[in-house]
Amino acid sequence: MAQNKNLAELSAAGVAVWLDDLSRDRIRTGNLQKLVDEYSVVGVTTNPTIFAAAISGSDSYDDQLHALAIRSVSVEEALRTITASDVRDACDLLRPVHERQPGDGRVSFEVAPGLAHETDATAAEAGHLWWLVDRPNLYIKIPATEAGLPAITSTIANGISVNVTLIFSLERYRAVMEAYLAGLEKRVAAGGSLEGIASVASFFVSRVDTEIDKRLDKSGADPSLKGKAGIANAQLAYQAYEEVFSSGRWRALEAKGAVPQRPLWASTGVKNPEYSDTMYISELIAPGTVNTMPEKTMMSYADHGSPGTPVQKAYDDAASVLKAISDAGIDLDDVFRVLEVEGVQKFVDSWDELTESVRSELEDKK
Repeated sequence: MAQNKNLAELSAAGVAVWLDDLSRDRIRTGNLQKLVDEYSVVGVTTNPTIFAAAISGSDSYDDQLHALAIRSVSVEEALRTITASDVRDACDLLRPVHERQPGDGRVSFEVAPGLAHETDATAAEAGHLWWLVDRPNLYIKIPATEAGLPAITSTIANGISVNVTLIFSLERYRAVMEAYLAGLEKRVAAGGSLEGIASVASFFVSRVDTEIDKRLDKSGADPSLKGKAGIANAQLAYQAYEEVFSSGRWRALEAKGAVPQRPLWASTGVKNPEYSDTMYISELIAPGTVNTMPEKTMMSYADHGSPGTPVQKAYDDAASVLKAISDAGIDLDDVFRVLEVEGVQKFVDSWDELTESVRSELEDKK
């Protein structure tokens, strides 16, 4: 079946196209398979917000909810059973992709966001979710909070593949890469194999512009700086990626079978309608990256997307953009701190919404 030309060219440039959405209806209707067959999709990401929308907006979960209600299972067990079922089925659908491209064909499944500041609990839940889904092409999503960093290291050391999420700053991104390398080294030191272990680092883009644009407006700064920070920040992240994954330390791990932790561009749906609806794809094209897109953004690029400046040629301009924003009085460290706090809270709120939805459904199905 013919692939969409624009997305096929994006893939050929080294960008893995992933869908930032999942539902039982997508799997059962063949929609996800169609995206794989025709739109170059080779991976799926999920989060509590996505699952909340999927479960509340469909009757496809009714039979399973009814069976769980009859068994009088807890809300927490029901929630994990339902979401794990969708992730497992998506993993199975993408397994042929994974067998061709081991870093892709993967589905991401997030630890409970309420654990974001608890290292041991995050690591324990990561192990449980890995066991629960029981598929080699799974990624466990762990937030890049300070408490999440050592959990990432221990999870990788246990042979579990990780999607590190909610990365906003270059400083935290470097700490995430360090956590990945440390986990690989710890596993090697314990005599473990690195075969099958993979990771992506989800660097958020559009939310950076949303927060910085708001501050630029408030400060009365040069409006031409708006809509530039997110891409510049991500471009410099790729520069850091190239540095770390060409180091001697990395080469030693690579010789033992390690694969790089790929940068994943997340939050790529444009929030400001004045901006190009494909800017967070067009300006972030680089080898060995992933772009996880809402379906609307994916279809926009399929229709009229085209490559912008290659990331590797944009480093100087990107640094100048962030300097200009900082010189305009915008405290970038505070921006990234606020975005992390808000990011965790948004997922906690969605998780609470999802929990209440499942609780209500279980009561109705008794």
